[in-house]
Amino acid sequence: MRIFQLIPGTGHFYCGSCLRDGALGHALRRRGHEVRMVPLYLPFMLEEQEHEGSGPVYLGGINMYLQYKWARAARLPAWLRRMLDAPGLLRWVARRSNMTGAAELGDLTISTLRGRRGRQAGEVQRLIEAMRAEPRPDCFLLSNAMLCGLAEPLAAEFRCPILCTLQGEAPFLDSLPASHREEAWKIMRDNARGIDRFIAVSRYCGDLMIERMALPRERVQVVLNGIDLEDFKPGTARRGDEPRTIGYLARLCRDKGLATLVEAFILLRRRGGFADVRLHAAGVMLRGDEAFVEGLRESLRKAGLPDAAKFTPNIERPAKIEMLRSLDVFSTPATYGESFGLYVIEALACGVPVVQPRHGAFPELIETTGGGLLCEPDDPEALAEALATVLRDRGRARALGEAGRASVLEKFNVDRMAREVEEVCMMVVRPARAAAPSPLSV
Repeated sequence: MRIFQLIPGTGHFYCGSCLRDGALGHALRRRGHEVRMVPLYLPFMLEEQEHEGSGPVYLGGINMYLQYKWARAARLPAWLRRMLDAPGLLRWVARRSNMTGAAELGDLTISTLRGRRGRQAGEVQRLIEAMRAEPRPDCFLLSNAMLCGLAEPLAAEFRCPILCTLQGEAPFLDSLPASHREEAWKIMRDNARGIDRFIAVSRYCGDLMIERMALPRERVQVVLNGIDLEDFKPGTARRGDEPRTIGYLARLCRDKGLATLVEAFILLRRRGGFADVRLHAAGVMLRGDEAFVEGLRESLRKAGLPDAAKFTPNIERPAKIEMLRSLDVFSTPATYGESFGLYVIEALACGVPVVQPRHGAFPELIETTGGGLLCEPDDPEALAEALATVLRDRGRARALGEAGRASVLEKFNVDRMAREVEEVCMMVVRPARAAAPSPLSV
């Protein structure tokens, strides 16, 4: 198959959805498919796959924003639009600015969701023209449902199936200002009619989006995420006198539950028997996160633990794996319902038991892998107790980690994910090929 993946980039930081989409594209290529990964809005950040981010960016973030703000920006000279879409410039701007406040973010999202009916219709048309210059695809695979506004013009132009992954849409849309939230969901429901199949990254996510987008259940297939397991191996056995470490891996922000974890860590250290325990939090830190992280450092100082926690911002893949292998237990207690949580299976792939809140996809992951414990969400006391349960019993911790790793190797590897996505694609590609007129009959 020739598959065009349309994937929003982040410009300068790693996100779970991008890593999943990049790993999927490369695994589909290994299975013999011709996969074109198309960056939208900003260039890719794909962990040791930087060559994918060197090409042109479509629906470039600067042009999209200017056309939302100023209608005449759609008539800028082509050379200037191309310059504004340059990957280097987009990365530079992404690192240094947040271009929208809450109200503007709502308006910009509504316009973008409308696709060719929004203020940036010219950018959508330019995307179609660029795809027209390439060999005809057998299908398009959209990274998330917020791209469904592209389905109608793509289907009209290329007359091929459109598939869409479901991952992470609800938390973003629900964070919009109330005046825009319901309108955004209505547009999403309308746009969904142009999608031939949806691929949900978890049962939780599939059920949620079936309800929120009024999707027919038969058009939604669940394909659990997988990761490239190369280099993910258990760490060396810890000596009894070495300090124990709790780990966190995600964006260093409140929504991912870092404040809850720090509070739980302080409570744990006040208990007897845990004076050796350390905390290592790693992940993306954007400009807007710096004050939040400094506030956590101040809380640790006030608790008399200024040197007991380590924060490692913007970690790269080798250092990430090394950090995971050094842990005794892992927790990223997100405050909202995660569609999946790639960091959970990354920790389990290193044989590290996990403690996660009982919401979102986490119960599903813990049940499937047997690799950890659940606790009440947004409850530092409950989290501290669950962490203590794992830390005080090395035998149980080892058993949880081994069970989790075995399950990840079998059920959450990238090749299994690619094979199942391929099967879903073929469900719609084969009928489309059969229905297409033969060149000899035209």
